[in-house]
Amino acid sequence: MHLKSLTLKGFKSFASATTLRFEPGITCVVGPNGSGKSNVLDALRWVMGTQGAKDLRGGKMEDVIFAGTAGRAPLGRAEVTLTIDNADGALPIEYGEVSITRRMFRDGASEYEINGDRCRLMDVQELLSDSGIGREMHVIVGQGQLAAILESKPEERRAFIEEAAGVLKHRKRKEQTLRKLANMQGNLDRLGDLTTELRRQLKPLGKQAEIARKAQWVQSELRDSRLRLFADDLVTQRGSIAREEADERTARQRRAEVEQALEIVAAEETELEASLAEDAPKLQTAQETWYRLSALAERLRGTVRLAVERQRHLSSDVSAPTGGRDPEELLAEAEQVAEREQELNEAVMEARELLAETVLRREELEQRVQAAERAHWAAVRAIADRREGMAKLTGQVEALRSKNGATADEIDRLTVSLEESAERAEIAVEELELEQAEGGAEESGDADLMQRHDRAVEANNAAKARVEELVKAERGAEREIASERARVEALSMGLKRKDGAGALLGASHELPGLLGSVAALLTVEPGHEVALAAALGPVADAVAVAGGEQALQALKYLKDTDSGRAGIVLGGYPSTVDTSSWPMLPYGARWAREVVSAPEQLRPAVEHALDKLALVNGLEQARQLVASHPEVRAVTAEGDVFGASWVAGGSAARESVIEVQAAVDEAGDRLRTAERAVERFTAELEGARAEQQARREEVSQAKDALGDAKVRKARSSERLNRLQQAARSAQAEVERLTGQRAKVEQSREQALAQLAELEERLAAVAEQPVEDDPDTAERDEAVAQLTVVRQEEMEARLAQRTSEERARSIAGRAESLRRAAHAEQQARERLAKAREARERGAEIANAVVDAGELALERIEHSVQRAAAERDEAQAQRQTRETALTAVRGKVRELSGELEKLTDAVHRDEVLRAEQRLRLETLEAKIAEDFGIGLDDLVAEYGPDVPVPPSAGETAEYEAAKERGEDVTPPPPMPYDRDTQARRAKRAEKDLSLLGKVNPLALEEFAALEERYKFLSTQLEDLKDTRKDLEAVIRQVDEKILEVFASAYADVAREFETVFSVLFPGGEGRMVLTQPNDLLATGVDVEARPPGKKVKRLSLLSGGEKSLVAVGMLVAIFRARPSPFYVMDEVEAALDDTNMRRLIGLLEQLRDSSQLIIITHQKPTMEIADALYGVSMQGDGITKVISQRLRATEEEPVPAS
Repeated sequence: MHLKSLTLKGFKSFASATTLRFEPGITCVVGPNGSGKSNVLDALRWVMGTQGAKDLRGGKMEDVIFAGTAGRAPLGRAEVTLTIDNADGALPIEYGEVSITRRMFRDGASEYEINGDRCRLMDVQELLSDSGIGREMHVIVGQGQLAAILESKPEERRAFIEEAAGVLKHRKRKEQTLRKLANMQGNLDRLGDLTTELRRQLKPLGKQAEIARKAQWVQSELRDSRLRLFADDLVTQRGSIAREEADERTARQRRAEVEQALEIVAAEETELEASLAEDAPKLQTAQETWYRLSALAERLRGTVRLAVERQRHLSSDVSAPTGGRDPEELLAEAEQVAEREQELNEAVMEARELLAETVLRREELEQRVQAAERAHWAAVRAIADRREGMAKLTGQVEALRSKNGATADEIDRLTVSLEESAERAEIAVEELELEQAEGGAEESGDADLMQRHDRAVEANNAAKARVEELVKAERGAEREIASERARVEALSMGLKRKDGAGALLGASHELPGLLGSVAALLTVEPGHEVALAAALGPVADAVAVAGGEQALQALKYLKDTDSGRAGIVLGGYPSTVDTSSWPMLPYGARWAREVVSAPEQLRPAVEHALDKLALVNGLEQARQLVASHPEVRAVTAEGDVFGASWVAGGSAARESVIEVQAAVDEAGDRLRTAERAVERFTAELEGARAEQQARREEVSQAKDALGDAKVRKARSSERLNRLQQAARSAQAEVERLTGQRAKVEQSREQALAQLAELEERLAAVAEQPVEDDPDTAERDEAVAQLTVVRQEEMEARLAQRTSEERARSIAGRAESLRRAAHAEQQARERLAKAREARERGAEIANAVVDAGELALERIEHSVQRAAAERDEAQAQRQTRETALTAVRGKVRELSGELEKLTDAVHRDEVLRAEQRLRLETLEAKIAEDFGIGLDDLVAEYGPDVPVPPSAGETAEYEAAKERGEDVTPPPPMPYDRDTQARRAKRAEKDLSLLGKVNPLALEEFAALEERYKFLSTQLEDLKDTRKDLEAVIRQVDEKILEVFASAYADVAREFETVFSVLFPGGEGRMVLTQPNDLLATGVDVEARPPGKKVKRLSLLSGGEKSLVAVGMLVAIFRARPSPFYVMDEVEAALDDTNMRRLIGLLEQLRDSSQLIIITHQKPTMEIADALYGVSMQGDGITKVISQRLRATEEEPVPAS
């Protein structure tokens, strides 16, 4: 193993990257002073882990970074890489070549690398320590280090040997182990206290845990039963809502069907009303046609009757003509006729009178008949009109009444719907306002919750800080207790006397009347312990007894047991001290008796010992006080005592018993104060932890409340949106129903106006007398009378004409007879013409009768057809009115059903909303109380899920199974609501019987038990570890003893050899300062140069000192060779002879180690295998060139 290269970047004066390549043998580094040669040694020391800035010839570690020159700026980091050839495996690493890099930055950060991998300083030091290169860096000898080696302490010289022997690594590990043991003891004490405290806490907490376990079982039963009841309620309500929704869909479907049927029936009603409106004119036309045809038939009947009468009259008057008479007969007859004529004229006059009367009667009767006929037709027309008008008006009135009834029903329905809609709208608005108010309150509550959460967090932080503060204070107090307890123990050990006083105190149980140690019985004001101890002298170390008898027993005991001597102070000494004659003390001085208190039995003896003893401020005041009052003794605070003829004092002596006792008392006071502080801190810590736990719970509760508030806010927002939508829908429904009712009311007012008018007309018509058919009796009587009168008129007219004819015939008979002969022929012709005229009249009458009868027959047929049409129109109208009445009834029925369905749907909606609200409330309660998903709740606890065995049954089964009994697991039971309700009530009762339960007891007990087991295990582990560490320490000590003894023997032998070479005829050797304790012994060097008797190194000259130091190093090098050595001008103080002796030794080291020597001496250069020249120009930057002296071609090769 040897150094291969050293690369410097920014290290001190090596501003540029510079690499020095080394080879086995001796390499010399030469150059003028100040050129940077020693920086090479510093770089080696630095890269191998040196931490002291002084070892690098600097004030601080940042001084190793190139600081810059006038021509070059400073650098930000320094980096050195050392490459080592590890072909022989001297370093414990699986690499043939090892590079160690150290890098440092201006900000103080450092980096270490081994073969390019980041590592720690310890890794570098441990890697090098196995090859004999340790922290002491004995392989690197810098300027002035030789003198330091000789002037160092023996223990420091020992370190060089240990480092060369590889012992420092073991010693370092031992020191680490001892530190761990020291730390471990504190942990052991702490663990012991903790386990004791935990054992004390486990028993009561175990009882609470048992109650909590039972409560947990009961709560599990209660939770399981309540969850199953809630799951049953949830399934039931969901099923109910599902059924209600199905019923709602059915109702809505039925309502749609009813609305559709209502629309069809309303259309049919409208169509029937339109048809009735169309049929009314047709019926009126048919009635008018029947009336006109009936009147025409009556007139035709009258005409036919007149024609029949005329035909009958003309047919009855026509007679066959007689034969003509002769004039004589006619003349004779004329006379007779003249007489008859007179008679006949009279008869004519009578007939005329009768005819005139008959005509008058006929005219009257004709007028009567005409009047009756007119009245009859007027009555017929009135009856027809009345019937038609009454039917029409009645239909219109009924239609309007039905319409008004339907309209009123519609208005009532709309009013009810409007009121319900308005109520719903009002409820929705109230709910909306309430929800908004609640939302505002919730927002205010959320702000309060947020503030509460913030306050809880702040309080929790404050409680946490308070707990940390108290924990810190408690630990500080515990450390103070440990320190004061250790101090008390140490001081108490100092109070354990090994002289006669100690023997007496130890045998106090055998010696009655022994009061104790005087120092323990006295109480001295703080600050005066030293003065009182010096003043009392042996009295302070004495033992106090009750009296002289006890003193004799104590002396006898000391002699019998050969326990040594002891001072004894007698109690009960008479008080003979008179202070009245004591002088006045100067300012600042006090009598010693004033600062001491003692038991009453011992006080006279103490006062006697302190008789006229004054406490003064200094030596001068003591001298003056004793000089002025020789009877007075003075003692200073430092323990210097002045008497009239003597003085005792000086530097500080060992502490007296009084001082130690005072220190013990003071430490005990501090210990008790610390213990009280720990108790106070512990109590406060418990309270603070409880407070912190409460604050944590408050934070958790506040956080849960915030989460619940967020959930409520989301639900409230959803409800608010739903209520807003419901309010808008209800308001829109109110507006729609209001508009619809206004239209219906307007239509109703118009219909009421029409109904009032039609009812008035109907009332007017109804006031007229009601006749089913017109009365024809008067008309028939008048017609009959007219017929009779006409017959009488006809007869009277016939009689008149007959009389007139007779009269004319008679009156003209004479003349006729006179003209009979002359006019017989004309008479006969006229008679023939008259016959023909009658015949024609009869024919005409017959034709009129025939035509009249035919026309009458046709008219009667038309009348019948008109009557049929009228009856058909009336029947059709009656049918349609009946159908319209039925349709209107259907409309009312469907409207009522629709209204009922609408109300039912609305009620169902309200019920479903209530059910949904109950379901939401149930779901919210489930989520809030149990925090379980609803689907999971139904899946795990639904009515279809069997109920598992209770915790008690399961526990009994497990216990029986553990006992080895042949038992079967309890089967699950089917769900029964009553059973689960009783189960929940029983669990609630059992839970109440348990009383107050600590819910955290189980967790706390388990955690405490686990912690106790863990701490107990840890305690045992720590004890085992302590044993292991103590064993490791023993092994390390054995190893150190073995290695150091061997190394020391070899180094001592080599030192004698080397010393004889360096000082021929001289004597030098190494000696151990403590030969019996090789672990703690130091190494000293004795050197006697030839011709001198001195052995002390301080008496040697400078060159001799350097040579002895070099000899010691070379002896170490030879006894325990290292792979390489670096020396910086170690031969500078030697003369030529001694130098050559040293060079000879160095040449001997060439074969076993690599040497790098920084030198100015030519002889040293001559033995070098290679030279490195170091120079520095005006830029302040070091440059290096190399020269191989033993190469075949000696050419200068510049360093890279």
